[in-house]
Amino acid sequence: MGMYRYIRELHRSPKKNLGDVFKERLLKLRRSPVTVRLDKPTRLDRARSLGYRAKQGIFVVRQRVIRGGRQRERFSQGRRSKARSRVKIVNKSYQTVAEERVQKKYPNCEILNSYNLIDDGRHSWYEVIVVDKDHPAIIKDKSLGFLASPKQTRRVYRGLTSSARKTRGLNRKGKGAEKVRPSLKAQKGRLH
Repeated sequence: MGMYRYIRELHRSPKKNLGDVFKERLLKLRRSPVTVRLDKPTRLDRARSLGYRAKQGIFVVRQRVIRGGRQRERFSQGRRSKARSRVKIVNKSYQTVAEERVQKKYPNCEILNSYNLIDDGRHSWYEVIVVDKDHPAIIKDKSLGFLASPKQTRRVYRGLTSSARKTRGLNRKGKGAEKVRPSLKAQKGRLH
């Protein structure tokens, strides 16, 4: 077995495999800020499979997201309880929300991909791979050079990252996916 396979096995069930290290890591994460730029990824196997390379112009950011339903702001005066619900249904995964928050923090960079790091009852942590699209090393790179094109600008807000495409149902093709494309909103008014 290669090194990355061992790392993958450890993270498959971290409570069992890592034990005390898992608890210490969780305590450290709870005390750390919401958005943290890292020197290197925590899960090297996952990061490399999603396009991370240890080179200039590419870095990893750890983002914390609160779990649970989304809510609108508290109502001001003059509204009855039945007038409008405070629960807000957003068809986005926590992972996509984490990517969008990192993009907001680093506006001159592009989001390549992200992966789940760890969860507890209150929070989810994701590590997001961020690319500086104007860096010469990235522009010359064959596999990452596509991010420098104007078509990839703000790709996370347009649902072009892997987690957003999954949420949009674009991982399915052919039979059974007729109502997915071009979008769920577009399919809503169609007569079948």
